[in-house]
Amino acid sequence: MRTLIVTEFISLDGVIDSPGGDDGHPHAGWTYKDVAFDPAAYELKGREQEEAETLLLGRVSYELFAPVWGGMDEFARYNAMPRYVVSTTLEGDDPRWPATVLRSLDEVRVLREGEGGPIIVHGSSRLAQSLAAAGLVDRYHLLVFPVLLGSGARLFGDDPDAYAKLALTEHEAYGNGIVKLVYDMQR
Repeated sequence: MRTLIVTEFISLDGVIDSPGGDDGHPHAGWTYKDVAFDPAAYELKGREQEEAETLLLGRVSYELFAPVWGGMDEFARYNAMPRYVVSTTLEGDDPRWPATVLRSLDEVRVLREGEGGPIIVHGSSRLAQSLAAAGLVDRYHLLVFPVLLGSGARLFGDDPDAYAKLALTEHEAYGNGIVKLVYDMQR
């Protein structure tokens, strides 16, 4: 079985909406506009790209990432690995950044139960929430930024019946206030 990892830039109040782009959120770009850059804080991102064997995205994240990531040298490993998009509405993929479309969480489950290395999920708040609710998330990689955004898509929904126990496996604080938290799901 493969490890499914959800990785996010997240504000202190749990918002993951628009961390790097200008896509309608009033504080879009909060990761680079509001917090000083410290390369040490992003070591986890480079490690993820080296360790992952598959990239899994929701439709909205895929549509935002495809025209950008496909041409970026810093995402060379992501550009070379298999990509999957979970969507019931996507009609084909972006020819600049081809991906296989999965139509259900059952198809994600089959992918996860197969052979191979880690599957990494970037962005995709609704997908991350759905994967967690279906018991498919094995690990969270979180870079927590010292900002409060107040509104926007959150990593963890507000389902009153949701409960999960996590084990902290790695953590580090950086001079710019970012905190790295890596949690494994406890089942």
